Amino acid sequence: MGVEIMNEEAIFYGTADDVLSDLDLIYHFRNVLSAVSSGDREDYEELLGVVNFDRKKNGNIMDNKPFGPDHVAQLVTSFKALSGAVSYIDTVQHGTLLAAIFGMNMWSHGPDVMDALLELIISLAASSGKYVDACLEMLVCNFTPPDSFIHLLKHSRGIAKKHQVLSRVHSALQDLADLVPLSPMRLSPLVIHRKPFLVNATKETIVIYVENMLRLEGSVFGELVRSTMLSGVVDLLLDLDLEIGWDDIVHDDSSKGIFDMELEEIDKCRDDVLNDGGAHPREVCRKSSGGNSFAEKLDSVMVVMFEHLESCKAGGRLTEVFEALLQSFQKTVLTAYKSKFAQFVMFYACTLDPETCGLRFAMMLADIFVCNDNSQHFVRMSAVAYLASYLSRAKFLSTSFVATMLKRLVDWCLDYCNMQEGEVNPEAHRIFYSGCQAIMYVLCFRMRSLTDVPQLRALLFGLPIDSILTHKLSPLKVCLPSVVTVFLRQAKAAHLFTTAEKFSFDDYLLESELSRAFGGIERLDMFFPFDPCLLKISDSMIRPNFVYWSMVRPCDDDEEDNSDDEIAEAFVETNGECIMNDEISKNFGDFDLDDFDSALNKMSITPKDSFNHRLGIALKQPMRMPSRIRPSTSPESL
Repeated sequence: MGVEIMNEEAIFYGTADDVLSDLDLIYHFRNVLSAVSSGDREDYEELLGVVNFDRKKNGNIMDNKPFGPDHVAQLVTSFKALSGAVSYIDTVQHGTLLAAIFGMNMWSHGPDVMDALLELIISLAASSGKYVDACLEMLVCNFTPPDSFIHLLKHSRGIAKKHQVLSRVHSALQDLADLVPLSPMRLSPLVIHRKPFLVNATKETIVIYVENMLRLEGSVFGELVRSTMLSGVVDLLLDLDLEIGWDDIVHDDSSKGIFDMELEEIDKCRDDVLNDGGAHPREVCRKSSGGNSFAEKLDSVMVVMFEHLESCKAGGRLTEVFEALLQSFQKTVLTAYKSKFAQFVMFYACTLDPETCGLRFAMMLADIFVCNDNSQHFVRMSAVAYLASYLSRAKFLSTSFVATMLKRLVDWCLDYCNMQEGEVNPEAHRIFYSGCQAIMYVLCFRMRSLTDVPQLRALLFGLPIDSILTHKLSPLKVCLPSVVTVFLRQAKAAHLFTTAEKFSFDDYLLESELSRAFGGIERLDMFFPFDPCLLKISDSMIRPNFVYWSMVRPCDDDEEDNSDDEIAEAFVETNGECIMNDEISKNFGDFDLDDFDSALNKMSITPKDSFNHRLGIALKQPMRMPSRIRPSTSPESL
């Protein structure tokens, strides 16, 4: 098929009356390229002029002033002819031409130019391995539009253009994968390296880039790039997360323990936001525009990630994607300093498949905690904090599974006690104290749901929790006083301990030097990773599967408990100790508890009262469970 050239520069391609065939054009361009080595650059310079057309002077498609039809014809003709002459292109002789080709922005052109350009890019990559990386990088650079185009993404024309460009980019990447099998492996580091600079990039730019990363993960060669792409997105989430200062989220009041913060903090956020223009009351509390900017970016990217996980679920491949996410979580988020929201990607993935992903996540955290590798003490402390927070907040976890995880923590703590002869030492026994606090924290949320089920009540009452808490390591004096306070109040109401006189309730209301020492300067003991998410849109997606403290019905919030009569048959007395009946213990694993798993959804009574603490002064206040922790209370940098 011939190509007719009708413009004032037609002399380069032939006379205005000429109709050159595709083959004629290819031979012509080969001659143009070859002539450069002999010093004849006239036609070559004219070719450069076509490719390096002055867009600012002549306008472009983004400004609704597209290139004229003459120049479009020149570009299409040039690219098609060059595709047949790639073997004549030399990296030294024609470096300027290659730079112009690889630097072209597809967002500035229409479909015909884009198609001809991509044909040339694929031809270059297939012709020589030395061009593969440059071709891949050119495609990656077109993942995002120029800044001047961003505002058009809010309109149908911009959305249509986005589809035109990105569909072609990803199609070209798949063609390259077929022609150069190693290209997906070479693509991964380029994508990671080209991630937008978070400080300067717009929210829209970051979101589009992440969409492209996740599109690669779901592509035909996704298995080759999955781990890298998902890890890259998690790293980006964490980078955004860490850019949000705690002062942008929390209104710190050192007079309040973490149990007093959840509802009060949200009310404070609501007041501040309403005074700042009527924004959504659940949006991140902030003191600076910078914090707000990063929070909006993080929120938007998390929503993109949530939606991708939903598509993975629909496509039947959530499990394999979750395993890749789990590896990334262990390497980065679990060990991160002051991670606030990035971890909710794992939480949301678990909501989509509670039976597989939901249980897998909890068991992984438990495995890390009980591994007995003392060189990993910070990781183990972080893992048990995640586990406690997850078991407490995940509405989709069955009560029986929570009981199983709780028993595993208790068993480890009891074994630790049996091996220790030393005295209280927050530094030496910090992993143990983390485990004890995790047990108490989970029971603050789950004690009522556990005691409402006779079989689980029997299991709970058979656990040697009192033996652990009364050990000479004195965890009640070391763990966070607000956790200890609420736990003891509920334990007393539930008659959890057969020897209640062991615990002097008032002895544990005040923060001691021991509790202040626990966890070091950064107070890892106060790190509860799945406290309510304060990001606007992400929160709305997490909320249906999340347990808020206002939903929990504490054991001391009801009429007089009939616990002794209800569980009398579940226990036998042996050597003066009350233990679980063997028959019930044996059948526990076979009991179907599905009918009880919705119990938390029905709990809506806010607890009656608790205590605040400050400098040794105890004050009565409405009891509230912990939410967002203060700026000085996140895990130490690992």
